[in-house]
Amino acid sequence: RFQKQGSWLVLATINRAALHSIIRRRQHIITQQYTAAFKMKVVSITILRTTPSAEPTPIAMACDLSSYGFFQRQGVKEMLTFFSKTFTKRTEPGQRQSISHESYVVHCYVRSDGLAGSVTTDAEYPPRVAFVLLTQLLDEFLSTNGDSWKSMPTLTESTVFPPLEEYIVKYQDPASADKVTKIQNDLEETTQILHKTIDSVLERGVKLDSLVEKSDDLSRQSKMFYKQAKKTNSCCVVS
Repeated sequence: RFQKQGSWLVLATINRAALHSIIRRRQHIITQQYTAAFKMKVVSITILRTTPSAEPTPIAMACDLSSYGFFQRQGVKEMLTFFSKTFTKRTEPGQRQSISHESYVVHCYVRSDGLAGSVTTDAEYPPRVAFVLLTQLLDEFLSTNGDSWKSMPTLTESTVFPPLEEYIVKYQDPASADKVTKIQNDLEETTQILHKTIDSVLERGVKLDSLVEKSDDLSRQSKMFYKQAKKTNSCCVVS
C-alpha cells in the first residue's frame, strides 16, 4: 500500500512538473509575441489626395505588418487604408489631429493645398514625432512629384514612392528619429495638435461599425476580421 501511494505521489509530481513546463513555455511564447508587437511603433504611412467634393484618394502607402499572421495581413492593410481615408476626410485643411482607436492612433495632417498624410502608430508613439514625419514626408513627396500628385491614380500594388519605405523604417524608434532629425521642438509650441476619439471625430449619429459595413473599400474578409478583432478586444476588457 505504501509503495502504491509512493508511486502515485511520484506520478503526480511528474505531471505537475510537466504542466508547469507547458505553462512556462506558453507564457514565453505569448511574451515573445507581445514584445514583437510592442516594438513595432509605426504600422502604416499613407499619402492621400483630398478635394472638398470627393472621398480622399490614397496615392502611396507603406506598411509594417510583420506582427500579423500571413493570412491576416491583407485584411489588416485594407482596414488601415479605410481608417486613413475615414479620418483624413474629417480633418480640415491645415489641421493636425490624432484619433485614438483601441490600442492604436491614426495621426492625420492635411495641407492647405489638399495633399494629406496619415500615419498609424501604437498608443505610446509621440504625436509630435508622427507629425514631423508627415510634414517632412509630404514636403519630399511634393518636391519629387510637383503638381502631378493632383492627377495621380488611386493606390495600386504598382504604386511606388521609395522614401515611404525609408521613413517607416527610420521612424520605428521615435527616440532614434528624434536624434537623427533634431525634431522641431517648436512644432509643439506653434502648432495645435487635436487629440480625439473616434466618437468625437465622426458626425453625430454615425457609428464606425456602420461605416465599415457600408464601405466598398473593404472585402468581406476584412469586415469579418474587424468584427472578430472587436469581439476579441471586448472580451479582454476587465470591468
